[in-house]
Amino acid sequence: MYLGLDIGSSSSKAVLLGEDGAILAAQVVNLGTGTRGPGQVLEAAYAQAGRSPEEVAYTVVTGYGRMTWQGADRQITEISCHAKGVRHLSADARTIVDVGGQDTKVIRLDSTGAVENFVMNDKCAAGTGRFLEVMARVLDCPIQNLSDLAGQGSAPVSISNLCTVFAESEVISHLSAGAAQANVAAGAIESIATRIVGMAGRVGVVPQVVMTGGGALNRALADALSRHLGHPVRVLGNPQVMGALGAAVFARESARKKNS
Repeated sequence: MYLGLDIGSSSSKAVLLGEDGAILAAQVVNLGTGTRGPGQVLEAAYAQAGRSPEEVAYTVVTGYGRMTWQGADRQITEISCHAKGVRHLSADARTIVDVGGQDTKVIRLDSTGAVENFVMNDKCAAGTGRFLEVMARVLDCPIQNLSDLAGQGSAPVSISNLCTVFAESEVISHLSAGAAQANVAAGAIESIATRIVGMAGRVGVVPQVVMTGGGALNRALADALSRHLGHPVRVLGNPQVMGALGAAVFARESARKKNS
């Protein structure tokens, strides 16, 4: 079997892939680079598959902390791994929106699945999972419930600041002025969608559009992106493990080349 490990800034993901390309295990642990997260997610993946580390023929590691992991045969960038993982599940995918904890990427693929162009927002929390976390905290809403809360909003408030710090202050002002929490949540979703659409415009959006990363778990955000982009946005399987899946697919391909 083949292992893909994605060590992010705030979470670790692992996928075990069989010889036939089937997913044997897929796990997420909310601890990232510099923590016990990578070890814990591997333990969980082996337990799910009912297999042992000795059975792994090839390992590829990706993500923010990929260079800190010593047990891999190769290190590959998360952009390439997300592209590979998405195409493993959908051969028609041409644009990927990856909303991670600390950065957001928009990736355009060519007809063969190769990365043709991309843009990354890694200098500011606007448009990232961190932005969603801050909004949820200010709204006193569990992050997993933010999408439902936003869906209840009938009149989204305008949140004009792209900077997360200033946007937080703006949200507090709206709440102090009596704005409904649901409308503020809906405004926050619209704000992050607008930011991502601006990035997508620099890359050029080609359907089919697929959303990955932890942000893809927010259905309201995926729906907002669909409206603003003018194309349906799909979420495939568990979007958080897409980079790890791509790494596992690379591991399988690399092992086969090596053996041949």
